[in-house]
Amino acid sequence: MRCHHFASGACRSCPHIGVGYRHQVAAKQHAVRELLDPRIRAVDVDPDQLWADPALSPEARFRNKAKMVVTGTAEQPKLGILDQHQHPKHHDGSGVDLTDCPLYEPGLEAAFGPIAEAISEAGLVPYNVGKRTGELKHVIVTISPQQQLMIRFVLRSTDQLPALRTVVPALRDRLAQLQTPAAVVTANLLPVHQALLEGEEEIPLAGDETLRMLLNGVPLNLRPQGFFQTNTVIAAELYAQATAWVDALPPQDQPRSVWDLYCGVGGFGFSLAQAQSGPAKGQRRRVWGVEVSTEAIRAAQRTSADLDCADTVRFVAGDATALAQDHPDDVPDLVVVNPPRRGIGADLARWLNSTEEIRHVLYSSCNAKTLAADLEQLPDFAPVHARLLDMFPQTDHYEVLMLLSRC
Repeated sequence: MRCHHFASGACRSCPHIGVGYRHQVAAKQHAVRELLDPRIRAVDVDPDQLWADPALSPEARFRNKAKMVVTGTAEQPKLGILDQHQHPKHHDGSGVDLTDCPLYEPGLEAAFGPIAEAISEAGLVPYNVGKRTGELKHVIVTISPQQQLMIRFVLRSTDQLPALRTVVPALRDRLAQLQTPAAVVTANLLPVHQALLEGEEEIPLAGDETLRMLLNGVPLNLRPQGFFQTNTVIAAELYAQATAWVDALPPQDQPRSVWDLYCGVGGFGFSLAQAQSGPAKGQRRRVWGVEVSTEAIRAAQRTSADLDCADTVRFVAGDATALAQDHPDDVPDLVVVNPPRRGIGADLARWLNSTEEIRHVLYSSCNAKTLAADLEQLPDFAPVHARLLDMFPQTDHYEVLMLLSRC
């Protein structure tokens, strides 16, 4: 992949852009296996028989979300990043236009022009980091697999909110003409001068409360402050692979109940709610999802209502470790964990290991180092399947999916 922003030194977000894509993936696979294969061998499993071929992403045009810093002027706004050659404390407000970044899905790139036009029409003054003046800090745009948009304007205050409201109808009309309708438009308030992307308060401006993300036939919902994987192709493969592995378990090992910890908007939970193949095909599984983000839980609850499965697929907001340990009488057959980079930690890992009713753990990790540490706390489980999924081409980052079964 080629990028003139990287070549000029203006943006360094893709450190491996000059490396052939298959070499990138091979290097990630090698690094991950160096960390995890010793643990796999320790339970008498041959790593070469365990690892599936990596899931490959498109090299470019795979990102479904753009987090754009707004610089320049109200008349000529720039959407991209701050000039990285300046110290934040002395920044003059200049930025780099990344609207032609080759990572973004085509529908995102097409939307940036109308969004910049709306900023100019509303007279939204970009926030100057050095001077701490101006109103518009960021624009966050997400595109669904059905080419619908969620657009969020991150403002310093409500001072220019009336002006923004007046231009939203015209913005939506322009985007509809491009076949990328704006399904959700909001303003987010971030009054503090901190290196944050967004604030806590979200103000609806137009459209629905959620963006529909249809993956593998499952109509997931995404609210403005919810998390969703940034690579739609690999996210779909991640959930499909998890479902295939679980569905292929022997009849006596088919899970009837599932806990989806760190569930986000419920990608794993809804995918596993009904067996798609194998001896349990068509069987409804009871799913209980836990996530600290209340916005993600509200989105998952809406999907549950849309699918009319709220009686068997439930979601609650809270700390995954604490809530799991507080439910000793309702232990599932299968636990899915999809933690942040820090991993699940020793407490939850030890609880999983000591709770004999739990027969399987499906672990989705974005950091093999913490996955390796967590596996040390799960000595009673042996890996059955493992696969690297290249969620983030051109970088060192990835996703690793591993199915563990009790020895």
